[in-house]
Amino acid sequence: MTTPVPLTDDEIARRLAGLPGWARDGNAIARTYAHTWHECVHLLTYVAAKARELGHHPDVDLRWQRIRFSVTTHDAGNRLTEADFELARAIDQIADAHGAAPAED
Repeated sequence: MTTPVPLTDDEIARRLAGLPGWARDGNAIARTYAHTWHECVHLLTYVAAKARELGHHPDVDLRWQRIRFSVTTHDAGNRLTEADFELARAIDQIADAHGAAPAED
């Protein structure tokens, strides 16, 4: 297994420009969605299945009517890699399919 290659700051900025709603949070990218608590749990189940398929996972903060996903690549020293952006795009698709609304942190 090869070690993931960290992205440069310029590469990260370019990729973030194509992911509205996602923001850099230190060495991670993060986004928060709003929905009912039960729908957030349901959304998390779908994201977990996709994360398993991709071999990558987000950190998750589930609260009353809010769910926040934070993504970084631990195998690359907690740096951002292409895998993080692939997972972020998948999370957006799943959240959209579940009717989750963008939310502030």
